[in-house]
Amino acid sequence: MAYIPPHKRHLKDSERASPTPDLLVPQFERNLNLKSTRYNSERRKGKEVESRGKIIYAPQAISRWWVVGYADDRIPAFLLEPISCESFERKTGEKPLALVSVHAAKGVDEPTRSCEINPWVSITEKIQYELQTSVQNMMNGMDLHESEEVKPSFVARFGKIHFHQRPSSQLDTISQTSALETAMSQVKRSFYTNIPCSYAEYILHGVIPKIGVDFDEEKEYYHVKVFDKCRPHATLSCKCSAVKMEEKLELRKIELNPVRQLLVDMSCPEKDIDLRLMLFTKKILKELPHDEMDGIKKLIASAIIDQDVKGGLRWPLGKDTFGDRYIVVGVWHTKAKTFRNSSMRIKLRDADRFNIMASTGEVSKEVSLGMTGISTLLRDRLVEIGPINKLLEDSLKLIWEHFLRYEGNSLS
Repeated sequence: MAYIPPHKRHLKDSERASPTPDLLVPQFERNLNLKSTRYNSERRKGKEVESRGKIIYAPQAISRWWVVGYADDRIPAFLLEPISCESFERKTGEKPLALVSVHAAKGVDEPTRSCEINPWVSITEKIQYELQTSVQNMMNGMDLHESEEVKPSFVARFGKIHFHQRPSSQLDTISQTSALETAMSQVKRSFYTNIPCSYAEYILHGVIPKIGVDFDEEKEYYHVKVFDKCRPHATLSCKCSAVKMEEKLELRKIELNPVRQLLVDMSCPEKDIDLRLMLFTKKILKELPHDEMDGIKKLIASAIIDQDVKGGLRWPLGKDTFGDRYIVVGVWHTKAKTFRNSSMRIKLRDADRFNIMASTGEVSKEVSLGMTGISTLLRDRLVEIGPINKLLEDSLKLIWEHFLRYEGNSLS
């Protein structure tokens, strides 16, 4: 029998092996090595670099963590205890760790605890230098182009701080907050924003009617995450709405990964919820060359809305790439209700996320509070720290009194 080259051989369906994820990825994608020496050298040089789909930090970004709610001179003993988190366990095979107050677990009387009377004041004082520094660094680093719009934002997020390892020190022997912060400073952590349904219901029906915010809007979006070979250090996030009658997507805007400037995580053992404050910038691409926009629009047009798949979208085989430049690496399907007043914007969001490259995803409920008063000052380039601190302290007082404890099961 004459020799038949592999690419011309025909197999029966029953003999054909199921395609592996590697076979479905274009050659250029398999050849990329974003964890290379070049990546590490650029990271050391302070450039905003990242692997596809990961988080970007600004070159001079500041990240802090501490336990909030206790006086600096005396704190209870703490332990790190494993907690259940299905998505984390699926990825690592281990349970994450959460900080637990030993005194709280033993039910010590309330008067014996060394708690701050006004934590919102101490938090504002504690981060004002880092906030001012981060704002100045952000303003100095803004490269404004006619084809781009850069939007600074300051937000509070609610969830649970997960620690991924134990420190070398024994936490239950530490009695000073500064020593505790030092011991935990090298421990890898993440902030888990998937909150229980009961907490979302509490915010919607128990908090929002009391705090002077009005209903703003309810929207549903699909976010198509696109890797661009010509922008290897960023991911294009294509925000789309569904055209129901045609069962297709309509492109609304294209954004690059948010860049984090300041990250402050606060464990709140005496509360049900932990708190994260974050200053970041988001870059919106207002104009793209015709050939680039054409490629992205063709990817979007090929998407099939399918509520039975993770992320709510799928593509016919081979249609999730365009040429040798673009590839779809992830999808989100989000539904959000927002409430606002002149200084804040509260968002309650249901999100169905799927990372195509890693074949991982999660459906989550999230609550965030955007401090729009502060964000407006930053967008107008009014960076005096006095007005910013006042707005921050007012927001933190509201958060401490209403958002960190709820009538339901805690997240840990």
